[in-house]
Amino acid sequence: MKILTRYLIRSHSGPFIFSFTLLTGLLFVSTLAEKLDDFAGKGLPPEVIGETLLLAFPHTIAITLPIALLVAVLYSYGDLGSRNEIVAMAASGVRPRSLLIPTLLFGAVVGIATYVFNDQVLPESNHRLKNLQYSIREKSPTFQLRERAVNRIEVQDGRGPYFLTAASIDPASSELTDVIIYDLSRNNGVRRTTYAARGTVALHSNATELRLRLEKGRVYEVGGADQGSFQQTEFGEQVHVLRGVANLFEDAGTDYRTDREMSVAQLLEAATASRVELDSLRNDSQDRTRRAVERALGLAPDADSARAAAPSARPPGNHARTLTLAAATSAARADNLERRTDQYRVEVHKKFVFASACLVFVLFGAPVAVRFPRGGVSLAIVVATSVVAVYRMALINGEDLADRSVADPFWAIWAANMIFGAAGLVMVSRMGRWIASARGGGWQEVGDAVRRRIRTSFGGRHRSP
Repeated sequence: MKILTRYLIRSHSGPFIFSFTLLTGLLFVSTLAEKLDDFAGKGLPPEVIGETLLLAFPHTIAITLPIALLVAVLYSYGDLGSRNEIVAMAASGVRPRSLLIPTLLFGAVVGIATYVFNDQVLPESNHRLKNLQYSIREKSPTFQLRERAVNRIEVQDGRGPYFLTAASIDPASSELTDVIIYDLSRNNGVRRTTYAARGTVALHSNATELRLRLEKGRVYEVGGADQGSFQQTEFGEQVHVLRGVANLFEDAGTDYRTDREMSVAQLLEAATASRVELDSLRNDSQDRTRRAVERALGLAPDADSARAAAPSARPPGNHARTLTLAAATSAARADNLERRTDQYRVEVHKKFVFASACLVFVLFGAPVAVRFPRGGVSLAIVVATSVVAVYRMALINGEDLADRSVADPFWAIWAANMIFGAAGLVMVSRMGRWIASARGGGWQEVGDAVRRRIRTSFGGRHRSP
């Protein structure tokens, strides 16, 4: 049995590594394409871009681990069935259901790795990625020069502003024609206006330094030590260096964490704190309501003394309105706390659900592959895509219902695993009936089975005339 166990695990390892690598690569390319817009025009250092992409990688891994296991199980058992290996094992006295034990052990290892990864690595990467994305959004993009318009250039070295106009700007070569620069920085009281027939513009030093190389121009200077003076200078080539045209990248991260940036221990601690705060709020509301009723009925300890001091005094007319407003405020706050608690519980359950999904996919995928061994790679792709789509839809809808406190987080999040797990157990119990021959089990038999099910469910059996 040890030889068979090693053989089955080895037969799953190759497809699992291949599918995991392929799926992770495809999803990461999609993520990379979505984030390109965040980097455009920001003048970000290469290390910041690299760190952002690296931190987006764990989220992709968390998704592809269970899916890759499902694809590997579908392909491996289908391949074993198509080559009559499962039939040979059954003929040798190996019960078909016992073949699942090594695969379940393999799925358990992947499930434990998924849980540890989602609990320790993913929250930290999400937290760091959120802070980086916030810092990137805060960084102002490098300005874009427009031709035939006055472009205001702000700098951070205490000088400026500068105003630049150009008759034409070539985006490919960064060449400008008929350039005019108005320097209003009042350097020593001097104002300069520079005219040039043409020039080029380039950004240097992490997009914080603008260099203008001008050719065939002249400079007019007004003011200086001798007020009212005027000076004209002609040049063949001149370089203007404007430093600090775009703010340097700064990490503006915070220590605040959302529910997806917490481990299970942090989520349970936050859920407990929210529950304690909710209980305290409800107790305060009950005490305030009881005191208001007692005061209105004259049963409060200070009611008699208040009437004795001022016999004609009556509760103010807006007392009921104030009490109603306070009750509404407390109810809204309590509803918010309850939803927050449910959101924390949802994230806790999700970490365990994703880990246990590895075992569920083994129970569901292996019988399907054994039942239709001739489906091949296409069966693995179609079944995996369908299962993941239904599973994802159920999980998203369940999470939405739980976040809005419409359904209990446990049942809402675990519903998908329960459904697929129950279906898998039913199919596993019938595996022995299917392993009789390698004939059939292709797409035609899948279609026939679907048509029979439809006729049985809706039209009944066709009777011969």
